[in-house]
Amino acid sequence: MTAPEYIFEASSKPSLPWHEVPLIRATDSTVKGYGCLVDDPRTFEIEIVRWPQQGWRPIDDGTGDEGGWVEGTFKCDWQGDVLYGENEAVKGHYVLGWSADPQQAQTDRQTAPRDQVLLWHMNYHPDGGQMFWPLDNKPFIVPAALPGDNLTPDKVVAFWCDGSKGLYIHPGIWHEGIFPVEDNQRFLDRQGRVHARVSADIGKEFGVYLACPLRADKVRDL
Repeated sequence: MTAPEYIFEASSKPSLPWHEVPLIRATDSTVKGYGCLVDDPRTFEIEIVRWPQQGWRPIDDGTGDEGGWVEGTFKCDWQGDVLYGENEAVKGHYVLGWSADPQQAQTDRQTAPRDQVLLWHMNYHPDGGQMFWPLDNKPFIVPAALPGDNLTPDKVVAFWCDGSKGLYIHPGIWHEGIFPVEDNQRFLDRQGRVHARVSADIGKEFGVYLACPLRADKVRDL
């Protein structure tokens, strides 16, 4: 199995039903288990996971977790109906999703309200956690699901962050970038340098796209 192609024409993806993801206000209690809110990125350290033991001989103390972390700006920009992402920390460029049926989505003009992201893909990093800090102090959402390779659409939630704090997710948490509530936004991204990635193509595996709302009136308080 090869890594997914992240840059493509939206029209190369089929029309599929939408599964709406619950939008939950990010608080200390609601993000517990997924990660935590971040008050100050300057003093926040992410988790780095030690290389897994392969057999009965243990990993030597002080080794296997020395890769450290990388950081850079994660930029999110709408072009017409398609949301693009660029992660300078790992030199990644992505089509994150679209606001309308991909068969009709346009990049040269907006044809649908930008009130949702139709998500086609999720991934997790087994080697380290990841922090997203809003450099523009604007609201944003992050889709997420708890660890385990048996991912299903009903296990996915989206956290609404008001832009006053960052969001950190633990190693192994399913996610897919950061979605701006406005047309574009910049984030400080900090994550494991190894950048191991496990992917799920939601459309291919489950026959749906995950509809992640970007509207404040959809936010649930738990």
